[in-house]
Amino acid sequence: MKNLLKMFLTAICITAFAIPAFAYPDVSPNHWAAKEIEILTQQGVIVGYPDGTFRPDEYVTRAEFASMAIKALGQEHTVVAQPVNFTDIDPSFWAYDAIQKALYFDLISCPPSGQPFRPEDSVSRGESISVAVNALTTEQISYVKAKEVLSHKYLDSNAIPEWFVVPAGKAEILNMLVTMPSSTKLVDADRPATRAEVAAILHEMMRQAKLNPNAKLAEAMRKKTGKGYVVENATVQGSIGTIPAGTVVPIQLTKYASSQKSQAGEIYTAVAPENYVTKENYILVRKGATLKGQLLDVRSGQWFVRNGVLVFDNALITTANDQTAAFSGVSDIKKSRNWFMKIVRATLKGEKLEATPDNTILLKLLKPVRVDLTNGWIYE
Repeated sequence: MKNLLKMFLTAICITAFAIPAFAYPDVSPNHWAAKEIEILTQQGVIVGYPDGTFRPDEYVTRAEFASMAIKALGQEHTVVAQPVNFTDIDPSFWAYDAIQKALYFDLISCPPSGQPFRPEDSVSRGESISVAVNALTTEQISYVKAKEVLSHKYLDSNAIPEWFVVPAGKAEILNMLVTMPSSTKLVDADRPATRAEVAAILHEMMRQAKLNPNAKLAEAMRKKTGKGYVVENATVQGSIGTIPAGTVVPIQLTKYASSQKSQAGEIYTAVAPENYVTKENYILVRKGATLKGQLLDVRSGQWFVRNGVLVFDNALITTANDQTAAFSGVSDIKKSRNWFMKIVRATLKGEKLEATPDNTILLKLLKPVRVDLTNGWIYE
């Protein structure tokens, strides 16, 4: 019975987790951008089409790219106080918030008031690479220096638009001027960027932004702090916090469960009743994160037969970022007993167990959990 329950929960986990490596039938493992497509898919930055394909050679709109860039930088939850008005988008547009955030973080230049954004136009290679460069703190270079850097490698360096020469030069110096294997000698600044190219550009932006973000991003990407339940044995390395296996954290059920009325295999949900924080007060898991699992073992207490058994087997957590990730742990409900009740329960049995939404129960993690302390992202 336990094996069947484990199989059932495994199926739930597989459904909830991100698409596995090379799940797209039109992206082979040896595709030049396969690694980047896989990573960005797993992190929810890019998604495939309803038919399961990725279509790596199709183009990306300017609105789509703004949304992807903000997700790649983990800034979906940033609030922009003073939005910019455009003639062709309004607050009801699906990517309005992402576009405003891209402007706020200086990823794209703010056009004169009342200008269109052109959300449905294809984003060009020049525009997408400029966004990646703008996300970083870079050394200043002159137009002449940029021209010199580009002319040594690219056959179309003289055709690069003036506005893009310096960003392209910076991108080349930083080794992030992404080109396809079939056109390594061409910048192709005005050509629409393909979905594969966008994945590669965003992946490089993500990597470098962790090291040298621009000023606004640096503030937004700092490790978040707060008060809450201190996970004493959590470790911090750079921006990554790790909750080791064996750690005990409190959770609060959303529905009553008991050894007398509940059934093994029932699915339960719970929440984090407070932030889980490191000793330095860096937030690992925010208050209100939702946990999900099943009742692994339930046996009613019966006089002279046995004491009640109530075991929770947690599998998943949904964070404040709407990310669903593995959070494997077990909670074996026990009652505190004095010496007299220990003797009673050892001889007469019959103890009944319950867990109510009013109280917390302790969950012991079975596997370590790695968290990005800047944005709460859990790494699988």
